[in-house]
Amino acid sequence: MRLYVRYLSLLFRSQMQYPSSFWLLCFGQFFIPFTVFAGFYFLFERFGEVRGWTFYEAALCFGVVHLAFSIAECFARGFDAFSSLVAAGDFDRLLVRPRSVALQVLGSKFEFTRFGRLLQGFAVLGIAIGNLQVEWNAVKAATLAFMVIGGALVFAGIFILAATMCFWTVQALEVANIFTDGGREMAQYPLHLYERWVLVFFTFVIPFGAVSYWPLLSVLGKTDGNGLLYMVMPLASVLFLLPCLAAWSFGVRHYRSTGS
Repeated sequence: MRLYVRYLSLLFRSQMQYPSSFWLLCFGQFFIPFTVFAGFYFLFERFGEVRGWTFYEAALCFGVVHLAFSIAECFARGFDAFSSLVAAGDFDRLLVRPRSVALQVLGSKFEFTRFGRLLQGFAVLGIAIGNLQVEWNAVKAATLAFMVIGGALVFAGIFILAATMCFWTVQALEVANIFTDGGREMAQYPLHLYERWVLVFFTFVIPFGAVSYWPLLSVLGKTDGNGLLYMVMPLASVLFLLPCLAAWSFGVRHYRSTGS
């Protein structure tokens, strides 16, 4: 843990060597997803409720997913940019160090400029919470927090799987973006709006539904189920992350040096 914090400190200070560039990038990251949210807003402005979901109910889902993605993109960026380590032969240096390889890759890159995107996620979440008639209690607050954490772990797991493929393909495959950027765009809407097979796939295979949609139903009072059950449902993200780490370990064991 101390090494991870050290990585954070070093990379944050290096990015702050050019503060104007850093803050401009943060500013840009705040407004890049703004166009997505504008389209989201105008959709509900035009049609009102969409299959029983109001704008603020869907905005709660939007804020949770974008917060989760921003956290994963900031703190798991090392896996997302892993192909550059393999292509340049720099991964070999990580293997001879007496530290966890996964931890070194995780600490190789942080995108602190994603704080701008993170701030927008908080803003949307605050707007949604402030306009929803929800009786908040400790269980619902904890469920919301677990949704964000669980979503970040799911996105991190996808980054790890994409990095694992680089052991055989060297370069990152764009197909992974179907489940990162595409997963974010899909999960920002309640899964009830999609076909049933989409709901099933993104609940039991890639558990976006387990960490966002189903707990969201409990928070909004759209289900009569046990609130505690829905609160722990985002823990499915851990069950998804463990096989991703196992696949990563398999890839490390079968890695062949680039020879550079």
